[in-house]
Amino acid sequence: MRPAPASMNRRLPRWSELRPLIAPASGARTRPRHLARAASIRDLRAIARRRVPRAVFDYVDGAAETETSLARARSAFARVEFQPRVLRDVSRVDTSTTLLGRPAALPLVLAPTGFTRLMHAEGEPAVARAAAALGIPYALSTMGTTTPEDLAAAAPKGDNWFQLYMGRDRAAAMELVRRAEASAYSALILTVDTAVAGARLRDVRNGLTIPPSLAMSTMLDMARYPSWWLNLLTTRPLSFACVDSSTATFADVVDELLDPALTFDDLAALRQAWSGPLVVKGIQSVRDARRVVDLGADAVVVSNHGGRQLDRAPVPLELLPGVVEAVGDQAEVYLDGGVLTGGDVVAAVALGAKAVLVGRAYLYGLMAGGRQGVEHAGEILRADILRTMRLLGVATLDELGPHHLRLRPAGPSTV
Repeated sequence: MRPAPASMNRRLPRWSELRPLIAPASGARTRPRHLARAASIRDLRAIARRRVPRAVFDYVDGAAETETSLARARSAFARVEFQPRVLRDVSRVDTSTTLLGRPAALPLVLAPTGFTRLMHAEGEPAVARAAAALGIPYALSTMGTTTPEDLAAAAPKGDNWFQLYMGRDRAAAMELVRRAEASAYSALILTVDTAVAGARLRDVRNGLTIPPSLAMSTMLDMARYPSWWLNLLTTRPLSFACVDSSTATFADVVDELLDPALTFDDLAALRQAWSGPLVVKGIQSVRDARRVVDLGADAVVVSNHGGRQLDRAPVPLELLPGVVEAVGDQAEVYLDGGVLTGGDVVAAVALGAKAVLVGRAYLYGLMAGGRQGVEHAGEILRADILRTMRLLGVATLDELGPHHLRLRPAGPSTV
């Protein structure tokens, strides 16, 4: 038989021993509790879903038609199988890079998004200030709710880019280019995948209008999301800052603004009008990537607009290596679509991307907690990138290459 256990000597704990056990978790002193508990972008998405009306959440979360393009983009990242190298010195890891000749703390750009004050009353200035704090660029959209001048004043030390939709009124578009230049924007992005608005069926089913219309269902919604509605009704009216529009669906506004007759000749003219770095966003074929670089683009974004335009479009991560090979060192290649973790960012860089643009990832943070939520999203991605690089045995972004991963065959076993 086993001997009986010796009796335990008990004592009252000292305060010095208890105090560490009840101290706030890391980050709790600087972040609201609901944000401090978010350990991933998916956690921020869950918080955002509880804090804004369904129509607002679905505007960010949704995609076009069957949302197949978005699902495939995320599935491609799920297929990534990293190939780590061990016994490398990763005591110091450098995540910094240069984008269009300017330093960036991460291979990350906060992408241009339309009607950002719909997600949170702080809007684009909150995103720009968060980007500046994170040491990465932010791109203001033509469809934004803050003027180029006001955004530049709100984040004067940020690396601010301006995204242009070339509309039917070419003179108005060129005036926006002039204003961006006068406000010292460091780069111009031309989006080329929006000949017409995509069929975003969640918005249609939710009856989303810009600005939100007041109806009986709206009044009921106010009771569920009082803070969001209070911010909407007690701050300046929600409207596009660079586009004239009355109350309408987002698709109506886009179709009224954009010109389906846009061609490569317009890109060439824009190259002549803008002296700074020019980025072309919405590249979905190797041939188009090669042509826009020949016309003077300094960077291309391999993107299907987050799955919000053409459903069943090419998957950016799968298209990326071919574009990188075709462009060579003549232009920088970026990627967006489906990125929700720092591991996704590392995978894209390993396949040749100079940087990744994220939209939904930081918008979940914005809906969850304004500027602090955006910063928290960026810090989550930064921690993911650092951890992934260390576990891969990589100390700098330049060391990453295609040999650090493979894409597993498509199928249920890859998720």
